[in-house]
Amino acid sequence: MEIVKIENVTRAYKIGKLETQALRGVNLSIGSGEFTSFVGPSGSGKTTLLQMIGCLDQPTAGRVFVNGKDVTSLNRNQRADMRRENIGFIFQFFALIPTLSAYENIEMPLLLNGQAAGERKDRVLELLKAVDLLDRVNNRPDQLSGGQQQRVAIARALAPRPSLILADEPTANLDTENGRQVMDIMKKLNKDTGVTFIFATHDSRVISYAERVVTLEDGLIVTDSAAK
Repeated sequence: MEIVKIENVTRAYKIGKLETQALRGVNLSIGSGEFTSFVGPSGSGKTTLLQMIGCLDQPTAGRVFVNGKDVTSLNRNQRADMRRENIGFIFQFFALIPTLSAYENIEMPLLLNGQAAGERKDRVLELLKAVDLLDRVNNRPDQLSGGQQQRVAIARALAPRPSLILADEPTANLDTENGRQVMDIMKKLNKDTGVTFIFATHDSRVISYAERVVTLEDGLIVTDSAAK
């Protein structure tokens, strides 16, 4: 089943008289359950493409579909609802709330969705176990290593049971061992849950885990192939 479809998408940024073409007519389809990496040098358009799929930006031209819905036709509030209900995000700098424990950070999207207390507790503990952090349930982010913080971020992204997870440079601030652990966990969760994962990265550690590698240069897809 197709979960993402990009139709002839362009994105231009204009500062004064200078216009930059971040995307130049991109076409792409991604199926449910894929583990896909967007790769390319800085300025290639990979992060812009990820933002289009995540309803964080809109194309200058073309259309973006997520779960069969044309998100380019949605207003700001409707795009926010789409993100809340269907898309989880994993960021380079973790983006955890510093005053909250690991448990509370993971619980936050469930609170925002109005989920009952008992259901929240069951889901948070299930995810803490999945990312091997049950022994850190009450620790705040400053009491966790970088790898542990990213694992909390992964659990938080998965908490509302999204169909799609988007990760922008998820290992960029981690050492080799923590990066490997984070990727192992995400790969296992992809297999166990069937959630689609899409990464934007230039990190060879991430690329080696991908089942599909989409390479961008100068706003265009230049190769799209299964990883070797």
